[in-house]
Amino acid sequence: MLSKFLDPKNDFAFKQIFGTEKNKDILIHFINDIMRFKGAEQVASVEFLQTSLDPDIASKKQSIVDVLCADEMGRQFIIEMQVARTHGFEKRAQYYASKAYSRQLVAGDNYTELKEIIFIAITDFVMFADKVSGHSTHVILDQDTHSHHLKDFSFTFLELPKYTKTIDELDNLIDKWAYFFKHAEETAEADLVRIVGSDSVIYRAYEALNRFSWTDIELNTYEQEEKRERDAQAIIQQKLIDAEAKGIAEASYEIAHKLILRGTELKDAAAIAGLTPEPTERLREETQK
Repeated sequence: MLSKFLDPKNDFAFKQIFGTEKNKDILIHFINDIMRFKGAEQVASVEFLQTSLDPDIASKKQSIVDVLCADEMGRQFIIEMQVARTHGFEKRAQYYASKAYSRQLVAGDNYTELKEIIFIAITDFVMFADKVSGHSTHVILDQDTHSHHLKDFSFTFLELPKYTKTIDELDNLIDKWAYFFKHAEETAEADLVRIVGSDSVIYRAYEALNRFSWTDIELNTYEQEEKRERDAQAIIQQKLIDAEAKGIAEASYEIAHKLILRGTELKDAAAIAGLTPEPTERLREETQK
């Protein structure tokens, strides 16, 4: 049966929910929930900023980050949905944050005008294997006293694989957002009340994924993004397979080479190591030098 709700991890769907004027209240709610902001520190309003932090990429109308916005206090929020585990993502997070920070100043500005940069990432993979909790915030602390004086950078991660609660076990807003990202696509409308409770904004986040309220153009863009993501995953998987095969082939070659050095005939060494004709011939040439 066709699911009513689309997948919020899809890049286009994510930006529709958290990166559009019509859904600003969802974005604000999400930030306050994930950052556990209380009282005066809560975000009340946001303004969307240009999502490219690189002039060359901006000129090509491409986006680096998913959502970039500033609140009424001037704090800037970078919000990223990361599906595939990419090498150095934690460094990329720091790079994005530093670019956004430095871009605040123009000639003549004073350093005191720099505002806080808050990086929020939802990852569909485990970032920190040594941490049990799927929600973590990283800040700059004094190494000896752990005092917090350098306050302009923070990095919050929501690691989805660590969230395994059932609907009836969801007991806080972070749990509910994690469940939303993991299971929205398979959620039945009958379960929504149990999931969101009295939270009308999270309910709106689900409704923003209602495929029956999307235009044909929007659905087509969503499906194209799904295809792009599947193709990217297939390429990564093939590279892993190729790397594994290459590793096995190199190991077999080394085994055969050692056997020959110990006096084993080439054909026997190749058979024992399971070499194919091409590396066998290479081995023949190598051992005859």
